[in-house]
Amino acid sequence: MSQVPAATRALEALKLLAAAPGPLTAASLARQLALPRSSTYHLLEAMRESGFVVHLPEEGRWGLGVAAFEVGAAFSRHDPLVSLARPLLQRLVRSVGETRVVAHLGVLHGSELLYVAKVEGKRLPIVTEVGVRLPAALTASGRAILAALPDEQVRANFSTRRAFVDRTGLGPHDWRSLRALLMVERQRGWSAEDGFISEGFASVAAAVRNHVHRPIAAVGLTFTAASTTTGTRAALVAQVTRSAELLSRRLGEH
Repeated sequence: MSQVPAATRALEALKLLAAAPGPLTAASLARQLALPRSSTYHLLEAMRESGFVVHLPEEGRWGLGVAAFEVGAAFSRHDPLVSLARPLLQRLVRSVGETRVVAHLGVLHGSELLYVAKVEGKRLPIVTEVGVRLPAALTASGRAILAALPDEQVRANFSTRRAFVDRTGLGPHDWRSLRALLMVERQRGWSAEDGFISEGFASVAAAVRNHVHRPIAAVGLTFTAASTTTGTRAALVAQVTRSAELLSRRLGEH
């Protein structure tokens, strides 16, 4: 294959992996790309070396790699996502009626969450600044996105111990504990953390989906844990979920 057709095939492979509900076998990709099996393996190996795909040897399948998520995150950081989100975050802070909260928008960046927008009622000593990356498994926003993805795709980005970071001694520390937490959060439709990132602070978040119902971001609220009750947090969850649904609609989901 010359380089231009190879590039075209690589882009087609990425689109197939992005549209699939989970990682695919090389045989499936070869069939959909109309390529010989040997050519497909060469293509996948080249993409793996560049970080665009990962191989899951136990399952004999291929999934999207960190580089593919980085490209998606870079796109998500640009309009219209941030432009549409910012007024909704401002409204979210006002509707909560609590000055000591921070509303933010985050996108997945491999095994990390990248904050791309932030609105605060009153400045809090937390690290959710625009441009900051935090371990996705520990943040409510990160897990809100992960919970909306297939387990196989999540596992591709958490296949090693290095993907799990310990900040306060709390939160998932391996694939088994992360998967168990994601199962709960997937069922209820929102995610939460209490002291996973910073002691004394908690967050709730919900995923934002695009027109094909894939998660591309999350709307979150961070607040001081001591300032809220069970009832208060339920109200915060309702506000965050509503904001994420509205942003999804504005992005053309419905």
